[in-house]
Amino acid sequence: MDRLTDELRHKIVATLNLEETKPEEIVEDTPLVGGDLGLDSIDILELVMMIEKDYGVRIDNRELGAKVFATMKSLSQYIREEAPGAAI
Repeated sequence: MDRLTDELRHKIVATLNLEETKPEEIVEDTPLVGGDLGLDSIDILELVMMIEKDYGVRIDNRELGAKVFATMKSLSQYIREEAPGAAI
């Protein structure tokens, strides 16, 4: 597991106060929206704000958001592409 993905898992749990979810339970290919985490549009909005603040990456339309938040893997990949300094 890479550092960026691990960091994102921890930030998702903290940002959304997912007290019953451990970061390591968020696997790369599990859907973020509509999956086991039960994230909804409000949760995604909170994550968009966290990603913009912490990584300087914008997700500014619904279509892009659907692609980016499809899985943990797609989220990590998008941040790597848009914020090369985050490729840790």
